[in-house]
Amino acid sequence: MDSELLLADPQVTADLRNFITRARAADDGAVRLQAVGSVLAAYVCILRPRILGEGTPTVLGLRTMPLASPAEVDATVQLSAVGDRLARMGSAETLLQVPPMTVRETWAGILPPRSGWEPAGRVPVQLLEQTAHRGIREVAAMLPQSPGAAVVHSARSGVWAQPMGGTAVPVPAGAAFAALSLGFLPGDGPDAGGAEAALFSNGRWLRLSTARGHVLTRLPAVL
Repeated sequence: MDSELLLADPQVTADLRNFITRARAADDGAVRLQAVGSVLAAYVCILRPRILGEGTPTVLGLRTMPLASPAEVDATVQLSAVGDRLARMGSAETLLQVPPMTVRETWAGILPPRSGWEPAGRVPVQLLEQTAHRGIREVAAMLPQSPGAAVVHSARSGVWAQPMGGTAVPVPAGAAFAALSLGFLPGDGPDAGGAEAALFSNGRWLRLSTARGHVLTRLPAVL
């Protein structure tokens, strides 16, 4: 396995830095970096069940980026470690050192399939934005002052596991939250009215895709 990644250009470095920063703001956990040939896939987890049998879906964010030089990397590392390295890189630098310390994350072992996806309709960006903002308000309203981690998780689970409505197949509201949090929704502002995200399904997996990235949702077995 390679220990460094040569990103295609400084704009790719900036895009990856923005993606990592947004992911840390949503859930400062880990990122799985997979490089095959000249493409880097970066997976992050926005939502996941904490205990067996819980109804919270697993919601991942995925960005794919071009590399200037082929590489072979498959490592799950702390978001903070990648963020620190990107922060130290200059505006024109493109060589990213992969953090040597890996971590174990249950979600990283159940990544979605690469093929077999079936079209399941299109979802208006406006609906995704409305669902995400409404859920954020609902979670905030449920939390007492200085809540513990268990209380926060319970509130988020109850809100984001609910179907968002308005789609051909049930999509958990958490997928909309991930799309908004990671900056995947195109046409921010008043011009977003006609923009749409493509929806695909594959077994227990759903995928919302825009030009900016993909949200992958694994529905819990209890549903």
